[in-house]
Amino acid sequence: MDLDSASTIVLHVLTQATSQDTSVLKPAEEQLKQWETQPGFYSVLLNIFTNHTLDINVRWLAVLYFKNGIDRYWRRVAPHALSEEEKATLRAGLITNFNEPVNQIATQIAVLIAKVARLDCPRHWPELIPTLIESVKVQDDLRQHRALLTFYHVTKTLASKRLAADRKLFYDLASGIYSFACSLWNHHTDTFLQHISTGDEAAILNSLERTLLSLKVLRKLTVNGFVEPHKNMEVMGFLHGIFEHLKQFLECSRSIGTDNVCRDRLEKTIILFTKVLLDFLDQHPFSFTPLIQRSLEFAVSYVFTEMGEGITFERFIVQCMNLIKMIVKNYAYKPSKNVEDSSPETLEAHKIKMSFFTYPTLTEICRRLVTHYFLLTEEELTMWEEDPEGFTVEETGGDSWKYSLRPCTEVLFIDIFHEYNQTLTPILLEMVQTLQGPTNVENTNGILIKDAVYNAVGLAAYELFDSVDFDQWFKNQLLPELRVTHDRYKPLRRRVIWLIGQWVSVKFKSDLRPMLYEAICSLLQDQDLVVRIETATTLKLTVDDFEFRTDQFLPYLETMFTLLFQLLQQVTECDTKMHVLHVLSCVIERVNMQIRPYVGCLVQYLPLLWKQSEEHNMLRCAILTTLIHLVQGLGADSKNLYPFLLPIIQLSTDVSQPPHVYLLEDGLELWLVTLENSPCLTPELLRIFQNMSPLLELSSENLRTCFKIINGYIFLSSAEFLQTYAVGLCQSFCELLEEITTEGQVQVLKVVENVLKVNPTLGPQMFQPILPDVFRGIIDGERYPVVMSAYLGIMGRVLLQNTSFFSSLLNQMAHKYNQEMDQLLGNMIEMWVDRMDSITQPERRKLSALALLSLLPSDNGVIQDKFCGIINISVEGLHDVMTEDSETGTYRDCMLMSHFEEPKVTEDEEPPTEQDKRKKILALKDPVHTVSLQQFVYEKLKAQQELLGEQSFQALMETVDTEIVNQLQEFLQGF
Repeated sequence: MDLDSASTIVLHVLTQATSQDTSVLKPAEEQLKQWETQPGFYSVLLNIFTNHTLDINVRWLAVLYFKNGIDRYWRRVAPHALSEEEKATLRAGLITNFNEPVNQIATQIAVLIAKVARLDCPRHWPELIPTLIESVKVQDDLRQHRALLTFYHVTKTLASKRLAADRKLFYDLASGIYSFACSLWNHHTDTFLQHISTGDEAAILNSLERTLLSLKVLRKLTVNGFVEPHKNMEVMGFLHGIFEHLKQFLECSRSIGTDNVCRDRLEKTIILFTKVLLDFLDQHPFSFTPLIQRSLEFAVSYVFTEMGEGITFERFIVQCMNLIKMIVKNYAYKPSKNVEDSSPETLEAHKIKMSFFTYPTLTEICRRLVTHYFLLTEEELTMWEEDPEGFTVEETGGDSWKYSLRPCTEVLFIDIFHEYNQTLTPILLEMVQTLQGPTNVENTNGILIKDAVYNAVGLAAYELFDSVDFDQWFKNQLLPELRVTHDRYKPLRRRVIWLIGQWVSVKFKSDLRPMLYEAICSLLQDQDLVVRIETATTLKLTVDDFEFRTDQFLPYLETMFTLLFQLLQQVTECDTKMHVLHVLSCVIERVNMQIRPYVGCLVQYLPLLWKQSEEHNMLRCAILTTLIHLVQGLGADSKNLYPFLLPIIQLSTDVSQPPHVYLLEDGLELWLVTLENSPCLTPELLRIFQNMSPLLELSSENLRTCFKIINGYIFLSSAEFLQTYAVGLCQSFCELLEEITTEGQVQVLKVVENVLKVNPTLGPQMFQPILPDVFRGIIDGERYPVVMSAYLGIMGRVLLQNTSFFSSLLNQMAHKYNQEMDQLLGNMIEMWVDRMDSITQPERRKLSALALLSLLPSDNGVIQDKFCGIINISVEGLHDVMTEDSETGTYRDCMLMSHFEEPKVTEDEEPPTEQDKRKKILALKDPVHTVSLQQFVYEKLKAQQELLGEQSFQALMETVDTEIVNQLQEFLQGF
């Protein structure tokens, strides 16, 4: 591409590509895409985006195309890779001038230089780092800033490389430039501190920006640039100096307004200091050991004493707490149970930790966490009043929750309490003791203190197991507090029911549950919405608990379900509706069929909620989950839901519909439970199966559920289902078997086996294209036992239950292999006998014995030649299925079923689904469960004896091992 002539053309097309008119935009994008692989194109782009007289949007687009080109074509092995000559020219052009006036474009140029550096520095671009170092020294503000910005992005990118050779190169780079990076940072920091006293906001911002960038460079070099950083005096000197600089910068915040750009940059710099410490601790815990004492002193003094008042801010407090938490929890600092097994470094760090966390220090931290940081703030109380649902979402982990102060303080409390529970347990119990009895509703501060202390007791539930008689406390203190209905007492009503939820799975007598259920029923009618939502959460924890008993819960079921449904209708936020639906689902799941009398209102409401949630896919997922449990609870009665249920399944499992991305997994699960609980196949339920073929093509992680659904249709109504879908299903299976995993093959073969089990006459014809591969797999001795087992299961069904089809298949395979039918049959029997150990399922082992015995009586020479193997398999099968009656001493086939009985279900067991009943009825027609193997062996041997005559039969029996014959005779006693 000739640069002079091309620049004008490319510039014109780039201008068109910034157009809002799609008729202009699309052709321009197509043309640029074609030029991507043209030699010289990126040189033209470089000329365009470095020309500051051109339109900003055009230059921005040129930078983006250049950056994308690096990803695609810069590597030597890439298709259409850039030539080495052009790359050399581009590298030189990129670092000629650091004078980009537009911030956004300057950042993009820095990023793309870093991308090239990742691939070429230092081997093919040795001049990059020296050029950057010289450029950050210049006096020109713009050039200095842009060079520093690039220096940071290059350092960040090189530090992220993980291969050993790349790490070595970065270590060499870091040791070579660390002194310069330190001096650069010190210079800009000193300049900033000088400007603070002048009050010149522009100068302050200018120097602060450079301080921030140079500190970012130092962070990457310090954390990633040294194998043993504690041996480098400059590194440790920089790290030790951070604490003094942090104090200076925090004091500077007094001189800067609370709402301007300088304040924002100052806080970012302070946070970056803490990130250096946190990253260094994470990557080099033992190198951090000399900093443990200073870090803890600094963090505790600013977070838990008056020193931080007026100068700290929330994000800084969070970072300090994270620093304390990382030191407390760090495994590198925890000695082994056998102290002699611990390293000296671990023991030294542990000693420093223990010497710092003295009784007075721990007491102060604990008290400040509980009585200061745990207190509900004015902002939170206002949110409670003005936006109760927003308040509950924040409290239970909304998007901003993990970045806020409250969860950080709670996690720190849990970690410190776990580490030092023997010291802190008496302190917390003393705080609880001082708060016994009801609190005056006029004493707002007293209510908030008690709320905070109860919060601590809930968070430390597991640690307090042996120290708190929770059952007595529940009866004597907590229950009475739940009964205080005054509006000002609502923080405590909410906290107490939350506290009970934390303890219910830790230490709570089963006998007290009815009292708790009564309290929950009352609180679900509380005037305050937040209290009702928190109560619903505790109800979920209670029914989810291991010691939950349905009989205790049933007297309260109707009231609770009605109140939960009213709560679901009342709340308006998507997150809250999801939460309440989840509670309802848990209740339905635990009580199962007992829910049937009470679900009418919910069944009527869900279609409306589904319609309202069209734009909220996660809420729709919650509705699907509720429907899954609802169908399981209703059983066969779920058929009444089909007008609403089936369109939902249709939409959720249709891969051509965009919502399937969110709904597919739950939609498939709902489809499956609907089939399992369906009393009969309806035309609409049959029609939904049209969604299956594209799902099988996806071959996703949901494939197992898809196969279960197919089996569900086969058990529900095989004739009608297969008549409609057998051809397409067989074609999908043939394609799947060529590309699917071994586990997937087994799932496909199980479906085929179920078809043959349900419909032995038509099944083999419908899946005829698959059976030759099954036959060949047996003959060739399939190497995977699970697949071989499935092959033998299928062939056993065909041989035993459809002899004529087996003969035609054998004939077909004989023509294909150009062998005699008898020879092929002999090979199959031989492989079957040889690979019998591949079959682990008792049903399939018995089936194999029945199938091979069905070849008798026979005067066929091949079958007589394999007679010994057939008898061996038969005796193995008898060992599998025969059990001895201890009273009579006779044997009986344990797999025989004579009639269908509704199983008796205990309280803890799930009742059988309609599909379970169908499988039982099917088993009553299955030879495996209706034919006595003992009787079958006897009859077949008798028939063989009659066919051959006594002498020839005895000669045949002599081919069988004597021990096997003895075992056979023992099994056949009485015949």
